[in-house]
Amino acid sequence: MGWHQELLIGFDLETTGTDPREARIVTGAVIEVRAGQPIGHREWLADPGVEIPADAVAVHGISNERAAAEGRPADQVADAIADVLTTYWKTGVPVVAYNAAFDLTLLSAELRRHGLPSLRDRLGGVDPAPVVDPYTIDRSVDRYRRGKRNLEAVCREYGVPLDAAHNASADALAAARLAHAIADRHPKIASLGPAELHRRQIEWYAQWAADFQSFLRRKGEADAVVDGTWPLRELADETV
Repeated sequence: MGWHQELLIGFDLETTGTDPREARIVTGAVIEVRAGQPIGHREWLADPGVEIPADAVAVHGISNERAAAEGRPADQVADAIADVLTTYWKTGVPVVAYNAAFDLTLLSAELRRHGLPSLRDRLGGVDPAPVVDPYTIDRSVDRYRRGKRNLEAVCREYGVPLDAAHNASADALAAARLAHAIADRHPKIASLGPAELHRRQIEWYAQWAADFQSFLRRKGEADAVVDGTWPLRELADETV
């Protein structure tokens, strides 16, 4: 039985923007999934403390009014999510996040912003692991497939239902199911242990970033820099 048949933790954030170092959490979800089926669910709604831009509202549907009226303080939400995730990591359970470098870096920035212990601090000084990122794995196992690589497109490729894209719970469940489907299609991925798969993804993401950076520079963006750090990017000292 491969890792994908065991307990997986789907994780997703919906946010105020696309820069993980600057954006704020609006909603978050953590879903326990076994063999593709959800068996536990937690969800949070935050008052981010800043205005949610209209384009972000259009994506996830959470208005400023609802966030202010129903959301918990942002520091409480970030702290709660971090506590839940680190509890799973401490027992070796994989956390699945689509484009994990975005969600985990954003969560880390929120923790720092509010003066809370970092993910590494909560884990005794080690990086969050194991993490499973279907985005990174799919780009490695099917490198030359044409088309988009967003969650919706890759779910279609693997026949994974996604009924409410950009809803944190729906995306978290889809990410976990997608990890399961990718492992089913690619036995070499299924045969890796979670720790080894985590290590491979670090390599795959770094290689993708280097290749993409070279591509951008060939296209005329001489100063293009693509961060190849996965799953947790470093935060600048001035993050506030």
